Amino acid sequence: MSFTEQATAAKTASRALAVLTRAQKDAALHAMADALAGATEAVLAANALDVAAAREAGTSESLVDRLSLTATRVDGMVAGLRSLAGLPDPVGDVVRGWTNPNGVRVRQVRVPLGVVGIIYEARPN
Repeated sequence: MSFTEQATAAKTASRALAVLTRAQKDAALHAMADALAGATEAVLAANALDVAAAREAGTSESLVDRLSLTATRVDGMVAGLRSLAGLPDPVGDVVRGWTNPNGVRVRQVRVPLGVVGIIYEARPN
């Protein structure tokens, strides 16, 4: 799948995710954590191939270390997903509001951000 196709699919999915309840979001985060925990061996095996390819390509050891996963690092990712599920859901919170002199009510409400693209730069662990 091309980058453009992935971005389009993510945008489509974001519309469905935007209307989920807190319970549904928490369930999804726990499901992701469960899936990652259950696939730890496969993730580590695939990562070992990536690390070997990076070394073969002459990648610096400091960058290879940042790319390398261990069971402990994967466990940290799983714990991170689970901890997100325990946070308050800000979506729908009214940050502030007022009524204009003409009677029009204005509110600033927190909404999902949507799809965000980033350029990731590896940093030391």
